[in-house]
Amino acid sequence: MQLNYNSRFSSKVSTKKKIINFFLYLFAFLLVLFLLSKINFPAPKEDIKKNITNEIIKLK
Repeated sequence: MQLNYNSRFSSKVSTKKKIINFFLYLFAFLLVLFLLSKINFPAPKEDIKKNITNEIIKLK
């Protein structure tokens, strides 16, 4: 029977690797949000106001 001497060491490396990957994904997500906030998407300059009272009367 062979003993596995690296089991404790490999679990620490796995935990460290998971933590590093988590922070890398978090950083990438925040970077994408930051870059999306810098893009000017088209938006209406004024509120759209449409008088629908005439259409409501027709429905009754």
